[in-house]
Amino acid sequence: MSELTVANRYAKSLIDLAEEEKALEAIRKDMELFTHTLRANFQLQAILANPIVAHDKKIKILEAIFSGKVHKITESFFKIMVNKSRSEVLYATAKEFINQYNVIKNITRAYVTSATPLSDENKKQIIAELKATTGGDIELHTKVDHNLIGGFVLKIGDLQVDTSLLASLKKLKSDFAHGVNQ
Repeated sequence: MSELTVANRYAKSLIDLAEEEKALEAIRKDMELFTHTLRANFQLQAILANPIVAHDKKIKILEAIFSGKVHKITESFFKIMVNKSRSEVLYATAKEFINQYNVIKNITRAYVTSATPLSDENKKQIIAELKATTGGDIELHTKVDHNLIGGFVLKIGDLQVDTSLLASLKKLKSDFAHGVNQ
């Protein structure tokens, strides 16, 4: 079974439990903390993925990092996953939990890469337009890439809108190349 399929099933089970226990928001925050922590610490990812590291050692490491910072359901979930030899899918499960949470709450993640930092007014305008289009809440993530020269690239799921000058110049170059070769 693929890692994504396994992560999807565990995430769904955790969401069901969180809703039942009325702790969905708290566990969502825990999963975000967990994913941010693992993204910042590749050693922790390696330890969780390593089948040679003993289960009790993995649990102690997770407790040392997250004890008192996460909900008791999250702590129990970590222990269950480790004891079932599923610690290698904890990160994928946390990411999938956040994705499923966003679907339940009708939250769309949008990623904007621009040549210069977006002003607050630009961000508000993008959020307003996307909100009108999707009908849900927008979680906007921004990044600056000076190579774009100007404009921006917007990504929502599989959709990408590229209004950057870099893309326009590449297209122009390609058009000239095809026009000359014909």
